[in-house]
Amino acid sequence: MKVHYLASLVLLALPLTALAIEPGPSSPQQQETENWLTLQIDGQAASLITQKTTPAEREQAMQRWLDSNKHPIPEYFDQKAGGDTSGGSH
Repeated sequence: MKVHYLASLVLLALPLTALAIEPGPSSPQQQETENWLTLQIDGQAASLITQKTTPAEREQAMQRWLDSNKHPIPEYFDQKAGGDTSGGSH
């Protein structure tokens, strides 16, 4: 019976361990990625030249989007049809 109570206490304490993890990047690469995302969000690296699409480009983009709905979503994904998903090399 004591084991049951001890196990319950351990399970209840698990969420408290997540609070001890410091937020922020865990690597220099992640820090650099976050820096680039911040530049993008703030618009600090935005081009001064406004880029506009032509009506023909908008029409082509809309047509591609509409055509993408013509392909049915399969109920199951056939893994052999899409290639090797094992991560190994051949």
